[in-house]
Amino acid sequence: MKKLIVLGATGSIGTQTCDVARRHGFKITALSGHSNVKLLESLSREFSPLCVLVGEEYLSDLKIRLADTSVKVLPESQLHFAAAECEGDTVLNAVTGIAGLRSSLSVLEAGKTLCLANKESMVTGGDLVNAMAKKTGAKILPVDSEHSAIFQCLDGNKVKKILLTASGGPFYGWSKERLDKVTPEDALAHPTWNMGKKITIDSATLMNKGLELIEAVQLFDVTPDKIQVLVHRQSIVHSMVQYEDNAVLAQCGAPDMRTCIQYALTYPERKEGLAKEVDFASLSTLTFALPDEDTFTLLPLCREAITRGGNLPAAVNGANEAAVEAFLQRKIGFTEIFRVVEKAYQKAAFIKNPTVEDIFETDRAARNAVAEEY
Repeated sequence: MKKLIVLGATGSIGTQTCDVARRHGFKITALSGHSNVKLLESLSREFSPLCVLVGEEYLSDLKIRLADTSVKVLPESQLHFAAAECEGDTVLNAVTGIAGLRSSLSVLEAGKTLCLANKESMVTGGDLVNAMAKKTGAKILPVDSEHSAIFQCLDGNKVKKILLTASGGPFYGWSKERLDKVTPEDALAHPTWNMGKKITIDSATLMNKGLELIEAVQLFDVTPDKIQVLVHRQSIVHSMVQYEDNAVLAQCGAPDMRTCIQYALTYPERKEGLAKEVDFASLSTLTFALPDEDTFTLLPLCREAITRGGNLPAAVNGANEAAVEAFLQRKIGFTEIFRVVEKAYQKAAFIKNPTVEDIFETDRAARNAVAEEY
Protein backbone atom coordinates (compact mmCIF):
# COMPACT_ATOMS: atom_id res chain seq x y z
CA MET A 1 0.00 0.00 0.00
CA LYS A 2 1.35 3.42 -0.97
CA LYS A 3 1.93 5.61 2.09
CA LEU A 4 1.26 9.24 1.33
CA ILE A 5 1.86 12.57 3.07
CA VAL A 6 -0.40 15.40 1.87
CA LEU A 7 0.80 18.94 2.53
CA GLY A 8 -1.89 21.54 1.93
CA ALA A 9 -4.63 18.95 2.32
CA THR A 10 -7.49 21.43 2.75
CA GLY A 11 -6.92 23.32 -0.49
CA SER A 12 -8.21 22.52 -3.96
CA ILE A 13 -5.32 20.20 -4.91
CA GLY A 14 -5.19 18.66 -1.44
CA THR A 15 -8.87 17.72 -1.34
CA GLN A 16 -8.67 16.24 -4.84
CA THR A 17 -5.62 14.26 -3.74
CA CYS A 18 -7.78 12.81 -0.97
CA ASP A 19 -10.33 11.86 -3.66
CA VAL A 20 -7.62 9.88 -5.46
CA ALA A 21 -6.46 8.28 -2.18
CA ARG A 22 -10.02 7.13 -1.45
CA ARG A 23 -10.44 5.69 -4.92
CA HIS A 24 -7.25 3.65 -4.84
CA GLY A 25 -6.93 2.86 -1.14
CA PHE A 26 -3.75 4.85 -0.43
CA LYS A 27 -2.74 5.20 3.21
CA ILE A 28 -2.36 8.85 4.25
CA THR A 29 0.16 9.06 7.09
CA ALA A 30 0.26 12.84 7.56
CA LEU A 31 -1.86 15.86 6.64
CA SER A 32 -1.35 19.59 6.85
CA GLY A 33 -3.57 22.62 6.49
CA HIS A 34 -3.43 26.18 7.73
CA SER A 35 -6.79 27.14 9.20
CA ASN A 36 -9.60 24.81 8.12
CA VAL A 37 -9.76 22.84 11.39
CA LYS A 38 -13.19 21.41 10.61
CA LEU A 39 -11.97 19.78 7.40
CA LEU A 40 -8.69 18.68 9.02
CA GLU A 41 -10.67 17.00 11.77
CA SER A 42 -12.88 15.24 9.22
CA LEU A 43 -9.91 14.06 7.12
CA SER A 44 -8.02 12.94 10.23
CA ARG A 45 -10.95 10.82 11.38
CA GLU A 46 -11.34 9.34 7.90
CA PHE A 47 -7.69 8.54 7.13
CA SER A 48 -6.25 8.13 10.68
CA PRO A 49 -2.86 9.72 9.89
CA LEU A 50 0.02 9.56 12.34
CA CYS A 51 0.09 13.35 12.56
CA VAL A 52 -1.70 16.45 11.34
CA LEU A 53 -0.25 19.96 11.16
CA VAL A 54 -2.13 23.25 11.47
CA GLY A 55 -1.46 26.96 11.96
CA GLU A 56 -0.27 27.93 15.45
CA GLU A 57 -3.42 29.92 16.26
CA TYR A 58 -5.61 26.90 15.46
CA LEU A 59 -3.49 24.33 17.29
CA SER A 60 -5.48 24.19 20.54
CA ASP A 61 -8.80 23.94 18.73
CA LEU A 62 -7.67 20.98 16.61
CA LYS A 63 -6.09 19.23 19.59
CA ILE A 64 -9.42 19.41 21.44
CA ARG A 65 -11.33 18.16 18.39
CA LEU A 66 -8.98 15.16 18.00
CA ALA A 67 -8.41 14.44 21.70
CA ASP A 68 -10.25 11.12 21.45
CA THR A 69 -7.97 9.90 18.62
CA SER A 70 -4.33 8.81 18.42
CA VAL A 71 -3.54 11.51 15.83
CA LYS A 72 -0.67 13.75 16.89
CA VAL A 73 -1.41 17.45 16.30
CA LEU A 74 1.62 19.61 15.46
CA PRO A 75 2.13 23.28 14.57
CA GLU A 76 2.45 24.19 10.90
CA SER A 77 5.93 25.57 11.64
CA GLN A 78 7.14 21.95 11.77
CA LEU A 79 5.85 21.27 8.27
CA HIS A 80 9.21 20.72 6.59
CA PHE A 81 10.41 18.47 9.41
CA ALA A 82 7.24 16.36 9.29
CA ALA A 83 7.53 16.08 5.50
CA ALA A 84 10.91 14.43 5.91
CA GLU A 85 10.44 12.45 9.13
CA CYS A 86 6.83 11.25 9.03
CA GLU A 87 6.23 7.73 7.74
CA GLY A 88 5.43 7.80 4.04
CA ASP A 89 7.30 7.15 0.81
CA THR A 90 5.57 9.83 -1.28
CA VAL A 91 4.84 13.45 -0.39
CA LEU A 92 2.38 15.58 -2.33
CA ASN A 93 3.26 19.22 -1.72
CA ALA A 94 0.20 21.39 -2.38
CA VAL A 95 1.17 24.17 0.02
CA THR A 96 0.41 27.63 -1.38
CA GLY A 97 3.27 30.03 -2.10
CA ILE A 98 6.94 30.18 -1.20
CA ALA A 99 6.11 28.54 2.15
CA GLY A 100 6.31 25.21 0.30
CA LEU A 101 9.99 25.57 -0.65
CA ARG A 102 11.49 24.35 2.63
CA SER A 103 9.14 21.36 2.64
CA SER A 104 10.16 20.39 -0.90
CA LEU A 105 13.83 20.55 0.05
CA SER A 106 13.21 18.47 3.20
CA VAL A 107 11.31 15.81 1.25
CA LEU A 108 14.07 15.48 -1.32
CA GLU A 109 16.81 15.52 1.32
CA ALA A 110 15.06 12.53 2.94
CA GLY A 111 15.12 10.74 -0.43
CA LYS A 112 11.33 10.61 -0.74
CA THR A 113 9.36 11.02 -3.96
CA LEU A 114 8.07 14.58 -4.30
CA CYS A 115 4.79 15.04 -6.17
CA LEU A 116 5.02 18.76 -6.75
CA ALA A 117 1.93 20.96 -6.90
CA ASN A 118 3.70 23.86 -5.17
CA LYS A 119 5.09 25.59 -8.25
CA GLU A 120 6.81 28.23 -6.11
CA SER A 121 9.37 25.61 -5.02
CA MET A 122 10.74 25.51 -8.56
CA VAL A 123 10.05 29.17 -9.32
CA THR A 124 11.91 30.59 -6.33
CA GLY A 125 14.44 27.87 -5.56
CA GLY A 126 14.57 25.63 -8.62
CA ASP A 127 18.36 25.39 -8.73
CA LEU A 128 18.48 24.35 -5.07
CA VAL A 129 15.61 21.89 -5.48
CA ASN A 130 17.20 20.27 -8.53
CA ALA A 131 20.57 20.08 -6.79
CA MET A 132 19.02 18.34 -3.78
CA ALA A 133 17.18 15.84 -5.98
CA LYS A 134 20.41 15.07 -7.83
CA LYS A 135 22.29 14.65 -4.55
CA THR A 136 19.86 12.15 -3.03
CA GLY A 137 18.46 10.55 -6.19
CA ALA A 138 14.91 11.47 -5.17
CA LYS A 139 12.24 11.82 -7.85
CA ILE A 140 10.29 14.99 -8.62
CA LEU A 141 6.95 14.29 -10.33
CA PRO A 142 5.02 17.34 -11.58
CA VAL A 143 1.37 17.75 -10.60
CA ASP A 144 0.44 20.98 -12.43
CA SER A 145 -1.72 19.96 -15.38
CA GLU A 146 0.59 21.58 -17.93
CA HIS A 147 3.80 20.14 -16.51
CA SER A 148 2.23 16.74 -16.05
CA ALA A 149 1.22 16.92 -19.71
CA ILE A 150 4.77 17.82 -20.78
CA PHE A 151 6.18 15.04 -18.59
CA GLN A 152 3.83 12.53 -20.20
CA CYS A 153 4.79 13.67 -23.71
CA LEU A 154 8.56 13.47 -23.23
CA ASP A 155 9.98 10.41 -24.99
CA GLY A 156 13.73 10.83 -24.51
CA ASN A 157 14.40 12.48 -27.86
CA LYS A 158 15.73 16.01 -28.31
CA VAL A 159 13.05 18.61 -27.66
CA LYS A 160 12.77 21.52 -30.09
CA LYS A 161 10.00 23.39 -28.30
CA ILE A 162 7.55 23.10 -25.42
CA LEU A 163 4.08 24.42 -26.17
CA LEU A 164 2.63 25.55 -22.84
CA THR A 165 -1.11 26.04 -23.02
CA ALA A 166 -3.14 28.65 -21.11
CA SER A 167 -6.88 29.02 -20.72
CA GLY A 168 -6.51 32.78 -21.03
CA GLY A 169 -8.51 33.31 -17.84
CA PRO A 170 -11.76 35.28 -17.60
CA PHE A 171 -10.40 38.38 -19.34
CA TYR A 172 -9.09 37.01 -22.61
CA GLY A 173 -9.24 39.73 -25.27
CA TRP A 174 -9.92 42.55 -22.80
CA SER A 175 -8.27 45.98 -23.17
CA LYS A 176 -6.29 47.72 -20.43
CA GLU A 177 -9.10 50.24 -20.02
CA ARG A 178 -11.68 47.53 -19.45
CA LEU A 179 -9.40 45.74 -16.99
CA ASP A 180 -9.25 48.89 -14.84
CA LYS A 181 -12.79 48.16 -13.63
CA VAL A 182 -12.25 44.50 -12.69
CA THR A 183 -13.29 43.47 -9.16
CA PRO A 184 -12.01 40.49 -7.14
CA GLU A 185 -15.34 38.76 -7.83
CA ASP A 186 -14.83 39.20 -11.57
CA ALA A 187 -11.29 37.85 -11.42
CA LEU A 188 -12.30 34.80 -9.38
CA ALA A 189 -14.81 33.65 -12.02
CA HIS A 190 -12.51 31.33 -13.98
CA PRO A 191 -14.11 29.89 -17.14
CA THR A 192 -12.85 26.29 -16.90
CA TRP A 193 -10.85 25.47 -13.76
CA ASN A 194 -11.92 25.32 -10.11
CA MET A 195 -8.90 26.52 -8.13
CA GLY A 196 -7.95 28.42 -4.99
CA LYS A 197 -8.21 32.21 -4.88
CA LYS A 198 -4.54 33.03 -5.37
CA ILE A 199 -3.98 30.80 -8.38
CA THR A 200 -7.29 31.96 -9.91
CA ILE A 201 -6.18 35.60 -9.73
CA ASP A 202 -2.82 34.56 -11.20
CA SER A 203 -4.68 32.93 -14.06
CA ALA A 204 -6.61 36.15 -14.66
CA THR A 205 -3.39 38.20 -14.88
CA LEU A 206 -1.54 35.44 -16.81
CA MET A 207 1.02 35.47 -14.00
CA ASN A 208 0.21 31.82 -13.46
CA LYS A 209 1.48 31.08 -16.95
CA GLY A 210 4.60 33.10 -16.24
CA LEU A 211 5.25 31.06 -13.12
CA GLU A 212 4.61 27.87 -15.07
CA LEU A 213 7.10 28.99 -17.71
CA ILE A 214 9.75 29.40 -15.00
CA GLU A 215 8.78 26.03 -13.52
CA ALA A 216 9.06 24.34 -16.91
CA VAL A 217 12.56 25.72 -17.40
CA GLN A 218 13.60 24.20 -14.07
CA LEU A 219 11.74 20.90 -14.37
CA PHE A 220 12.70 20.03 -17.93
CA ASP A 221 16.11 21.72 -18.28
CA VAL A 222 15.23 23.87 -21.28
CA THR A 223 15.99 27.51 -21.99
CA PRO A 224 13.13 30.07 -21.83
CA ASP A 225 13.28 30.67 -25.58
CA LYS A 226 12.24 27.04 -26.15
CA ILE A 227 8.90 27.55 -24.41
CA GLN A 228 5.99 29.04 -26.33
CA VAL A 229 2.80 29.97 -24.49
CA LEU A 230 -0.46 29.43 -26.39
CA VAL A 231 -3.94 30.44 -25.27
CA HIS A 232 -6.22 27.43 -25.62
CA ARG A 233 -9.69 28.37 -24.38
CA GLN A 234 -11.16 24.87 -24.33
CA SER A 235 -8.59 23.51 -21.80
CA ILE A 236 -8.57 20.10 -23.50
CA VAL A 237 -4.96 20.11 -24.70
CA HIS A 238 -2.97 20.52 -21.50
CA SER A 239 0.40 21.10 -23.21
CA MET A 240 2.49 19.78 -26.09
CA VAL A 241 6.08 18.90 -26.93
CA GLN A 242 7.59 19.52 -30.36
CA TYR A 243 10.61 17.47 -31.42
CA GLU A 244 13.47 18.12 -33.83
CA ASP A 245 11.56 16.50 -36.71
CA ASN A 246 8.64 18.90 -35.97
CA ALA A 247 6.42 16.08 -34.74
CA VAL A 248 4.24 17.30 -31.86
CA LEU A 249 2.91 15.15 -29.02
CA ALA A 250 -0.04 16.52 -27.04
CA GLN A 251 -1.61 15.32 -23.80
CA CYS A 252 -5.37 15.83 -23.78
CA GLY A 253 -8.13 15.30 -21.27
CA ALA A 254 -10.99 16.88 -19.40
CA PRO A 255 -10.01 19.88 -17.22
CA ASP A 256 -9.83 17.86 -14.00
CA MET A 257 -6.78 18.06 -11.73
CA ARG A 258 -7.40 14.58 -10.35
CA THR A 259 -5.97 13.09 -13.55
CA CYS A 260 -2.52 14.65 -13.15
CA ILE A 261 -2.58 14.16 -9.36
CA GLN A 262 -3.30 10.48 -9.87
CA TYR A 263 -0.61 10.08 -12.53
CA ALA A 264 2.01 11.52 -10.18
CA LEU A 265 0.88 9.20 -7.38
CA THR A 266 0.74 6.05 -9.51
CA TYR A 267 3.64 6.74 -11.92
CA PRO A 268 4.69 4.90 -14.02
CA GLU A 269 1.41 2.96 -13.91
CA ARG A 270 -1.95 4.24 -15.07
CA LYS A 271 -5.10 3.33 -13.17
CA GLU A 272 -8.81 3.88 -13.66
CA GLY A 273 -9.38 7.62 -13.45
CA LEU A 274 -11.92 9.88 -11.79
CA ALA A 275 -12.18 12.43 -14.60
CA LYS A 276 -14.79 12.23 -17.35
CA GLU A 277 -13.81 11.00 -20.80
CA VAL A 278 -13.45 13.61 -23.51
CA ASP A 279 -15.99 13.13 -26.29
CA PHE A 280 -13.89 14.36 -29.20
CA ALA A 281 -16.75 13.83 -31.63
CA SER A 282 -18.74 16.51 -29.81
CA LEU A 283 -15.95 19.11 -29.92
CA SER A 284 -16.64 21.55 -32.71
CA THR A 285 -13.22 23.20 -32.56
CA LEU A 286 -9.97 23.50 -30.64
CA THR A 287 -8.34 26.91 -30.90
CA PHE A 288 -4.85 28.27 -30.19
CA ALA A 289 -3.61 31.85 -30.12
CA LEU A 290 -0.71 33.91 -28.84
CA PRO A 291 -1.25 35.73 -25.51
CA ASP A 292 -1.51 39.52 -25.37
CA GLU A 293 1.77 40.27 -23.62
CA ASP A 294 1.39 44.03 -24.12
CA THR A 295 -1.64 44.00 -21.82
CA PHE A 296 -0.79 41.06 -19.56
CA THR A 297 2.78 42.17 -18.83
CA LEU A 298 3.58 39.74 -16.01
CA LEU A 299 4.11 36.89 -18.48
CA PRO A 300 7.05 38.57 -20.27
CA LEU A 301 8.33 39.80 -16.89
CA CYS A 302 8.57 36.19 -15.69
CA ARG A 303 10.37 35.23 -18.89
CA GLU A 304 12.88 38.01 -18.25
CA ALA A 305 13.32 36.93 -14.61
CA ILE A 306 14.17 33.31 -15.43
CA THR A 307 16.39 34.38 -18.34
CA ARG A 308 18.44 36.51 -15.94
CA GLY A 309 18.12 33.83 -13.26
CA GLY A 310 19.54 33.93 -9.74
CA ASN A 311 17.12 35.29 -7.15
CA LEU A 312 15.04 37.31 -9.61
CA PRO A 313 12.29 34.67 -10.05
CA ALA A 314 11.90 34.80 -6.25
CA ALA A 315 11.56 38.58 -6.43
CA VAL A 316 8.82 38.53 -9.05
CA ASN A 317 7.01 35.71 -7.23
CA GLY A 318 7.13 37.45 -3.83
CA ALA A 319 5.94 40.73 -5.29
CA ASN A 320 3.08 38.98 -7.02
CA GLU A 321 1.95 37.12 -3.89
CA ALA A 322 1.82 40.44 -2.01
CA ALA A 323 0.03 42.23 -4.86
CA VAL A 324 -2.61 39.51 -5.24
CA GLU A 325 -3.33 39.64 -1.51
CA ALA A 326 -3.65 43.44 -1.69
CA PHE A 327 -6.05 43.14 -4.63
CA LEU A 328 -8.22 40.57 -2.85
CA GLN A 329 -8.35 42.95 0.12
CA ARG A 330 -9.34 45.78 -2.29
CA LYS A 331 -6.27 47.84 -1.41
CA ILE A 332 -5.21 48.05 -5.07
CA GLY A 333 -7.00 47.67 -8.38
CA PHE A 334 -6.56 44.80 -10.83
CA THR A 335 -4.28 46.59 -13.28
CA GLU A 336 -2.19 47.91 -10.39
CA ILE A 337 -1.03 44.33 -9.82
CA PHE A 338 1.01 44.61 -13.03
CA ARG A 339 2.53 47.96 -12.06
CA VAL A 340 3.50 47.19 -8.46
CA VAL A 341 4.93 43.76 -9.28
CA GLU A 342 7.18 45.16 -12.00
CA LYS A 343 8.28 48.06 -9.79
CA ALA A 344 9.17 45.72 -6.91
CA TYR A 345 11.00 43.40 -9.30
CA GLN A 346 13.08 46.28 -10.66
CA LYS A 347 14.17 47.14 -7.10
CA ALA A 348 15.52 43.64 -6.40
CA ALA A 349 19.27 43.34 -5.83
CA PHE A 350 20.54 40.57 -8.11
CA ILE A 351 22.19 37.51 -6.53
CA LYS A 352 23.54 35.03 -9.06
CA ASN A 353 23.75 31.95 -6.80
CA PRO A 354 21.31 32.55 -3.92
CA THR A 355 21.11 30.43 -0.78
CA VAL A 356 17.78 29.49 0.77
CA GLU A 357 18.18 32.42 3.14
CA ASP A 358 18.87 34.75 0.18
CA ILE A 359 15.68 33.56 -1.50
CA PHE A 360 13.53 34.23 1.55
CA GLU A 361 15.17 37.63 2.06
CA THR A 362 14.49 38.47 -1.59
CA ASP A 363 10.89 37.44 -1.05
CA ARG A 364 10.55 39.69 2.02
CA ALA A 365 12.12 42.65 0.24
CA ALA A 366 9.78 42.25 -2.73
CA ARG A 367 6.73 42.11 -0.48
CA ASN A 368 7.85 45.20 1.37
CA ALA A 369 8.36 47.03 -1.92
CA VAL A 370 4.76 46.22 -2.89
CA ALA A 371 3.46 47.37 0.51
CA GLU A 372 5.10 50.74 -0.06
CA GLU A 373 2.79 51.26 -3.04
CA TYR A 374 -0.49 51.38 -1.10
